[in-house]
Amino acid sequence: MDQAIGIDLLRRRRHFRLATGLLLCAGFLGAAWGINRVVRPGVSAADIVVAEVRPGSVDNTINAAGVVIPVHEEVVSSPGASRIAKVHAKPGQQVRQGELLLELDDREIRLALEALKEQLAQQENRVVVLKLEMDQKLKQTRSAIELLEIDLQSSRALRERNRKLRESGLVSGQDLLTSELNVQRNEVQLRQQHELIEDTRRATASAIAAANLQKEILQKQIARQDGLLQQTRVTAPFSGMLTSVVEEEGASVAAGQLVARVSELNNYRVEASLSDFHARQLAAGQPVRVEQNGEILAGRVHTILPEIQNGTIKLLVDLEQPHNPHLRNKMRVDVNVVTASRANVLVIDNGAAFNGKGRQPAFAVHEGAASKTWIELGSSDGKLVEVVNGARAGDRFIVSDTSTFKDLDSIRISN
Repeated sequence: MDQAIGIDLLRRRRHFRLATGLLLCAGFLGAAWGINRVVRPGVSAADIVVAEVRPGSVDNTINAAGVVIPVHEEVVSSPGASRIAKVHAKPGQQVRQGELLLELDDREIRLALEALKEQLAQQENRVVVLKLEMDQKLKQTRSAIELLEIDLQSSRALRERNRKLRESGLVSGQDLLTSELNVQRNEVQLRQQHELIEDTRRATASAIAAANLQKEILQKQIARQDGLLQQTRVTAPFSGMLTSVVEEEGASVAAGQLVARVSELNNYRVEASLSDFHARQLAAGQPVRVEQNGEILAGRVHTILPEIQNGTIKLLVDLEQPHNPHLRNKMRVDVNVVTASRANVLVIDNGAAFNGKGRQPAFAVHEGAASKTWIELGSSDGKLVEVVNGARAGDRFIVSDTSTFKDLDSIRISN
């Protein structure tokens, strides 16, 4: 005979079925969670950087590598092939204008100077000799003229006498002709002697002029050698810092070789180098931001150097604070040349996730996940970038490197 099932047994069965159902649900949820972990990879929030789109202003800049250089710098070169005789200063030393930095061997210059002075003395002596010879020749010529004048007077008197006697028939016509020819001969000789005086003067003047010209040439050469002699004592062209000098005494130096460099103290500008791809965007007067160790210095493009070397163009930047105490010669800095400014636009922090201007993929963050979308970027100053299209204020995007999951459409973000 069948017996009625007890209430306790029914209750235990019901509890068993409920527990079994709960276990099945938990298993199903765990399996779904596990499959999601496999199919939908994730990333830790600590491993990414998320930034928010917001209204703001941004400058379009071109980044360049810069180096701090003095505004005023002069180099001192060797006047000729020589050697270092003595060094009086060291690199990094502050020097005053005219202070002796080093001495070059001046023996060859002194020998050349002495030889030139001897040649100059010879030319001066030649001028004296020429004048003495001219005076002597002039004296001889004048004496000859005096004698010829006496002969001329005598021949003229004889001619007059023969003319009168010829009228009386006391002398022959031959004697009269002879006396007339003697007068003509004496006149010719006298004229030649007068011309000889002028010729002597002209010849001597020409010789003296040539000697004086040679003297002037020698004097210029002597002045040049004096200048070279002075240059063997290398001095500071102005007060500043001695940035470099040939320190090894006895070292040989070639003509024109740099032996010292002096730079102005605490007055700097920046020399920037960048790709010639940006050459058309550059112009004198453009604003510039120079950054070093977090400090930003304002400046402007002063000169764009015309020469392009190895695809690189250089420009000089004048700083608004050229005497900034943090600046040092040859210090490397980052230079950002501002080519345009954009105000009242949407901006986001720049990062490795973005690649220049234009339409590109980005991962938008929402409720613990990030999904790939497309946005259009515009101007950038290196720290901020303009969001032209594809996002609104308040949207959040991953701005750090996304290369590890760039091929996925979405990812989870775990805490």
